[in-house]
Amino acid sequence: MNLDFCQMGDPILLKDEGNKHFQAGDIDKAIECYTNALKECTDKKVKAVIYRNRCACYLKKESYTNAVSDASKAIDVDSSDIKALYRRCQALEKLGKLDMAFKDVQRCATIEPKNKTFLETLRRLGAEIQAKLKTTFSTDSRVQDMFDILLDEEMDKEKKEKAANNLIVLSREDAGAERIFQNNGVALLLNMVETGKPEMILAAVRALSGMCTGHKARAMAIVNMMGVDKICSIMALDNEEIALATCNLFQCINYSLTGGDTRDYGKEASLVLDAAKELKTILLALLEMIANKKVSGHGRDQALNLLTKNVPRKDKKEKDHSRTLFTIDHGLKKILKVCGQVSELPDQLPLTENTQLIASVLLNKLYDDLKCDPERTNFREICDEYIKSKIDPNNMDKTLHAINTISGLLQGPFDVGNSLVGQQGVMEMMVALCGSEREVDQMVAVEALIHASTKMSRATFFITNGVSLLKDIYKKTKNERIKIRALVGLCKLGSAGGDDYALRQFAEGSTEKLAKQCRKWLCNPQIDSKTRKWAIEGLAYLTNDADVKDDFVEDELAMKAMFDLAKSRDKTILYAVACTLVNCTNSYDKKEIIPELVQLAKFSKQHVPEQHPKDKKDFIERRVKRLLKAGVTSALAVMVKADSAILTDQTKEMLARVFLALADDPRDRGTIVAQGGGKALIPLALEGTEKGKVKASFALAKIAAVSNPEIAFPGERVYEVIRPLVSLLHTDKEGAENYEALRGLTNLAGFSEKLRIKLVKEKALPEIENHMFEENEKIQLAATECMCNLVTCKEVQARYLEDGNDKLKLLVLLCGEDDEKLQIAAAGGLAMITAAEKKLCTKMTRVTVQWLEILQRLCLHTNPNIQHRGLVIVYNMLCSDDMELAKKLIKSEMLEILSVIGKAEDNPKRQDPIDVARTCLVKAMDLGLIKPFSSPS
Repeated sequence: MNLDFCQMGDPILLKDEGNKHFQAGDIDKAIECYTNALKECTDKKVKAVIYRNRCACYLKKESYTNAVSDASKAIDVDSSDIKALYRRCQALEKLGKLDMAFKDVQRCATIEPKNKTFLETLRRLGAEIQAKLKTTFSTDSRVQDMFDILLDEEMDKEKKEKAANNLIVLSREDAGAERIFQNNGVALLLNMVETGKPEMILAAVRALSGMCTGHKARAMAIVNMMGVDKICSIMALDNEEIALATCNLFQCINYSLTGGDTRDYGKEASLVLDAAKELKTILLALLEMIANKKVSGHGRDQALNLLTKNVPRKDKKEKDHSRTLFTIDHGLKKILKVCGQVSELPDQLPLTENTQLIASVLLNKLYDDLKCDPERTNFREICDEYIKSKIDPNNMDKTLHAINTISGLLQGPFDVGNSLVGQQGVMEMMVALCGSEREVDQMVAVEALIHASTKMSRATFFITNGVSLLKDIYKKTKNERIKIRALVGLCKLGSAGGDDYALRQFAEGSTEKLAKQCRKWLCNPQIDSKTRKWAIEGLAYLTNDADVKDDFVEDELAMKAMFDLAKSRDKTILYAVACTLVNCTNSYDKKEIIPELVQLAKFSKQHVPEQHPKDKKDFIERRVKRLLKAGVTSALAVMVKADSAILTDQTKEMLARVFLALADDPRDRGTIVAQGGGKALIPLALEGTEKGKVKASFALAKIAAVSNPEIAFPGERVYEVIRPLVSLLHTDKEGAENYEALRGLTNLAGFSEKLRIKLVKEKALPEIENHMFEENEKIQLAATECMCNLVTCKEVQARYLEDGNDKLKLLVLLCGEDDEKLQIAAAGGLAMITAAEKKLCTKMTRVTVQWLEILQRLCLHTNPNIQHRGLVIVYNMLCSDDMELAKKLIKSEMLEILSVIGKAEDNPKRQDPIDVARTCLVKAMDLGLIKPFSSPS
């Protein structure tokens, strides 16, 4: 009997324990108790009560699928369990299943017809269902109307464009996307693709992207209904816009299938969660595309871009790199084939000017993603085998393909390309090709030589062996295209010493002559842009020399020619332009020269780096001004927008460095904003190398500190600026970065309530408060000014009201500092926050015993701005509904201070404090604390 009683009593005790935790607000503990009780319980009715109680917990946790499940189990035992019915209704409503929720609350109202809660819910749900039906029917008919217009051959072009735009907008809303999908939308969108008209295909692809975004089930259904091959065939079309839109569609699908969808699918999860098959099919299809002759150059670019974005790991801490290994096994030779194409030869793959560099970037990312030596050895062996299979002394075209493939590897995983160059016969083949009669042979060989001399250690070989060869080609050839490439080789070798003035490779004046020739070619519109691009490559190396930098910025035509090329469709130029600009602005990392070590090096006859006289600050500032005047910002803004793998993280870092150098002088920041620099900096601050993101964030902070946010960062972009600025507040950042970030955030916080809320959400408050304790006076002031602008935000006020922190104490004590600017900021913040929250007036007297002394000092201050703020705080205290506090103020010397100020004659310079003092005295009279007095005549 006793044993039975214990077994029966156990779940009851656990249930009661769960009830106590629920009432105390500890929902997790309550769920644990109820779950244990269910394991022990055998009584159906008791079980139903426990399920009903656990359902209430799940409602609190917003776990609505679990809440529905538990309520249903309770209802299975007792179909009239009114609590379970209503709880299930609440959960179903949250899940958007209004019809089912309506049925449950209808049953509740039938059991208790006078219950106001049930009747109100019944009325509300009924109205919502009607509204939803109305919207659904109207949306369904709108969707059908749009397709009718789009697929009608006779329809007016303007109406078609409007219908296409409406369809795209509708597809980007979840409800709209679902209506399109349910109304046979995929088949109708395919019909639009089949028309073959570019504008129709574009609209269809963009609508499909909207439908696939963030919805795994729908994305998988669309992939299966359309077929991966069909989507690839659309991307393969020779239309840049369509290829880019289809690439975006694939990206949306990939995002949804790999974790971009946070929906709770419940029991249906097993049907939609495993997307491995679809992802593998897409990967194989993209690898098939890159070496397929039927694919356009634009389609190939986007296939390579997709592989670059989605195959290598985003974070090396992730263990799974199987996608990379799979790509190497099934696609490495295909990527090498793209690298080896020589457009001047017959029977080549269709390419754009960017394709081969994108392929090199992909090779580099794949090689970089490998974890161990055997994997890298396998990669090198596949490349080695591929090159050997192509080198054929009897077939010059095949050999050219091999040399060009090595060029591609030298621009990607350099070590792999470098080892191939060092193999027996390869260098000899390159030298032999340089002496060939065919222009294409010389061009490919010279380009390979240029890429092979990238590292200084390798360059030593070419300085001894290659300079005479390149000089020979440069002097003898009459072909400008070959000449310019030979010159770039010489430029590259001439810059092997970097910006070290003592390590110049060529005789005095030689680099300036080479640079002058590069500028001449760059400005010559008769030369094709592909060849002119090499002139910038030459300048990228030669501008290590300060004389060359100075000459370049004095040549406005050359600068504008470079900026025009930077804005062109050829994105292979981005790196060279970025290098040239980094050199001209001296925004590269500089090694600190310690005088003691220089002396030591001289004594031991070691090489000492020397700074060129024209690399001093005033020369750099002058170059920056010249670049800004020539329109560098608009060129940078276009470069940042390059939707291509060619815009690597390293290139982004260089662009960020240039922006930071340009934004150094506050007077130039308006020019940067006017040319779109503010907007361009946001993506650089959010993506790239850590160093690049910090540099871009620093430049953003400088611009945000002095600009109107509406102009600098129009529309919703202003909210994206907050996070990069907050990241600069961390203690591991430089003091200058902290300071500019605080100034930028102060400006933004003073702009709108939405921005203040965003600042709080980005967890900026603790960082700003830390800087209010800072020893550096400028940083402390900037942090206090920022907080002053934030205290009007309700969420900030709530934090000041919380107990257990020194926020208010710090603000009061800062009012007592000697620095007038700091006093103005702290007293301003205190005046605003005590006006908004009366309880803080009383709290202020508890946080520090010095409060009255500090307040009196503020009210007696000679600076009218500080005095005004102090008197406003006194007025707020008198209005705080704390009579004891008001009496304490009036009994103190404060009454005499108020009387002296209030009775003073009107004075335009001090009128604000005088008026507030008088208002305080009137308030004291209203409270009955002082007798009426006659005001000054």
